[in-house]
Amino acid sequence: MNILILGSGGREHAFAWKIAQSPLCDTLFVAPGNAGTAQVATNLPIGYNDFPAIAEAVRTKKIDLLIVGPEEPLVNGVVNFFQSQPDLADLKIVGPDATGAQLEGSKDFSKQFMMRYGIPTAASQTFTADSLSEGLAYLDNHSLPVVLKADGLAAGKGVIIAETIADARQTMHDMLDGQKFGAAGSKVVVEQFLRGIELSVFVLSDGVNYKILPEAKDYKRINEGDKGLNTGGMGAVSPVVFANESFLRKVEDKVVKPTLEGLQKEGIQYKGFIFIGLMKVNGEPYVIEYNARMGDPETEVVLPRIQTDFAELMLATATGELDKISVQVSPQTAVTTVIVAGGYPEAYEKGKIISDLERLEDVTVFHAGTLAKDGQVVTNGGRVLALTAQANSLENAVRKSQEAARMVQFDGKHYRKDIGLDLIRYSD
Repeated sequence: MNILILGSGGREHAFAWKIAQSPLCDTLFVAPGNAGTAQVATNLPIGYNDFPAIAEAVRTKKIDLLIVGPEEPLVNGVVNFFQSQPDLADLKIVGPDATGAQLEGSKDFSKQFMMRYGIPTAASQTFTADSLSEGLAYLDNHSLPVVLKADGLAAGKGVIIAETIADARQTMHDMLDGQKFGAAGSKVVVEQFLRGIELSVFVLSDGVNYKILPEAKDYKRINEGDKGLNTGGMGAVSPVVFANESFLRKVEDKVVKPTLEGLQKEGIQYKGFIFIGLMKVNGEPYVIEYNARMGDPETEVVLPRIQTDFAELMLATATGELDKISVQVSPQTAVTTVIVAGGYPEAYEKGKIISDLERLEDVTVFHAGTLAKDGQVVTNGGRVLALTAQANSLENAVRKSQEAARMVQFDGKHYRKDIGLDLIRYSD
């Protein structure tokens, strides 16, 4: 097959790295890609929201399979766009249509969906600018802390945990009255705060059948001890020590199955990844959020553990034949440490020369915000690299990933030194 991956981050580099190993893949393209994807595929200078240009590439490169990495083109309807092109309507695509992508594209949609199908989640209410006064009154009687979420896509920054009623009221004003998150914040979901420990479960659906992929835990805050601003993810671990067989069975029975049954009942043929963000509360799973794609940096620890041919898995997803595939998973532990640009997740500089990549051994280097320029690799984003190590123990995987993070150099680099340490010390 000729395969095209849309996206430019660490997730897409991980996809490309894994698919390039498959004998089913003849030619591999990534649009727009980064310096890492260029090592295993051909980058195409096309934005992942430029649907006409993507369609032209599909035609000229004779693409057989399209894999959509990021959420934005999915929510914007890239699948619907291809279905509307007479000559491309039969293109095999991994990714849901715009309706299915609403699981991520609208927090209100996903909460209503969970309520309809009895999927365990935090109690919530949704408010708009027209119901601002009702929302403020609702907050006045809410337990603390309280979670406020922008309804739409806000690049991972649309969730605020308010510790006081005054902060919650100000946040609601900022979102609904001050357009803090633009159109994404035109609705605000106010949610009960759940106390527990977080993890992510990943499901592949072909519209009827499904496979559960390895679970992961990521680390969102910029600094050690989960302090500081939220980011797109500073590291991840898979498997997760507190997700034992009994708990994962509960996840499948109480979350995965009703989610897929709900999609089918609503006539949504969902072909792609469903990322389920969970909180384990007193041994029970509660859904925090759905995403309509794989997570990043979770992909960088999940994919190295999958031993099944990934191109075969993607093809089966697109063609409705997942029931014919067995997913084999390595028992090893994978840990990734993300290196970010100084200043991230706020203002940061690009174009810093990255050195010492060639010195890294026994880790897989996934490029995120990088660019190949004048024979060198330079920074081109907030999250720059994800360094994944695999080992027979969590301790060894943590050590190898952290050693690699210490070795890589660029001006202003920052990384967390505690990725996975909480799990080494974890006890139920």
